[in-house]
Amino acid sequence: MNLNGKVTIVTGASQGIGRQVAIQLAQSGAMVAVNYSSSKGKADAVVKTIEQLGGQAVAIQADVSKVSEVEALFSETLQRFGHVDILVNNASIMENNAIADVTEEIFDRHFAINVKGMYFACQQAMKHMEKGGTIVNLSTSVSGAMLPTYSVYAATKGAVEQLTRQLAKEFGPKDIVINCIAPGQVATELFLKGKSPELVDSFRRMNAFGRLGEPEDIANALELLVSDKARWITGQTIRVNGGFN
Repeated sequence: MNLNGKVTIVTGASQGIGRQVAIQLAQSGAMVAVNYSSSKGKADAVVKTIEQLGGQAVAIQADVSKVSEVEALFSETLQRFGHVDILVNNASIMENNAIADVTEEIFDRHFAINVKGMYFACQQAMKHMEKGGTIVNLSTSVSGAMLPTYSVYAATKGAVEQLTRQLAKEFGPKDIVINCIAPGQVATELFLKGKSPELVDSFRRMNAFGRLGEPEDIANALELLVSDKARWITGQTIRVNGGFN
């Protein structure tokens, strides 16, 4: 993929899928704003890796649950690189709780980061992104699996998918495409946290290949969606999950 001269914002890029996406897009020629909320050391390490590979990147702190900080993320990116061509809304949290244990604070925090953050980043893209831009939002294949304790997380990602569909025709006149990638179970810190080896093994057996996905599996699919070969795809959710559902 040739992304030379493209400027990319990747939210939640200090680890996991976001980290891999930032590195791979940089290897394809993009200049990358590596967004993080609190993990400055990890974000700086991503920037260092990109620079060692010959790319350009900058770490930018912003809590995407706050609109003012989303605005600042775009402003700093524009100051550094001059324009924005690609937005990857990856920042997300996931806590598994039975409905009896979900507090108002848990509910609000999930929607603030997973939905509000994505939505207002898209708003900034509408204001600042050049014609021919690309937006990819991260959803989840869990939303189609009806797994217990995932109700709040799955609800936020259902909202992300529907907002992606609704926004496609608003972005169309600017020749901006917007899509979702819905990963299955991926071996990241976010997914593995708090899960027993037995539970993780049960997830491995749920897909066609008997393994967890890797961040590279998701980044490879995302690279295709941000390339010129995918300009006729918009408003869609692509389930990158090894046949999970």
